[in-house]
Amino acid sequence: MNLHPKKLFPGVENLELLNHQPITKRDLLNFSNVMLSEIKEMVGRQEQPAQWLKSSEVRKLLKISPGTLQNLRINGTLNFTKIGSIIYYKYEEILKILSP
Repeated sequence: MNLHPKKLFPGVENLELLNHQPITKRDLLNFSNVMLSEIKEMVGRQEQPAQWLKSSEVRKLLKISPGTLQNLRINGTLNFTKIGSIIYYKYEEILKILSP
């Protein structure tokens, strides 16, 4: 995380003056707000899963057994793509199943 001083101290024109000034409560509050927004942004980026999921990932996501996943494939509830011996599922298709 690389924060520019202008982001932390928006009201200060000459950043060299900060070298000889004590930190105020307003500075700490501003810093905490900037840090919270950066953390929220980082967490938001990490939550997006991959576009294609393997069977083990789908089972973990849906909390189902391998047999239940196989039944979802057989009865056409869940579309899949098989490449070699690995079965892949689109994340969008899983969301469609979960939404009413």
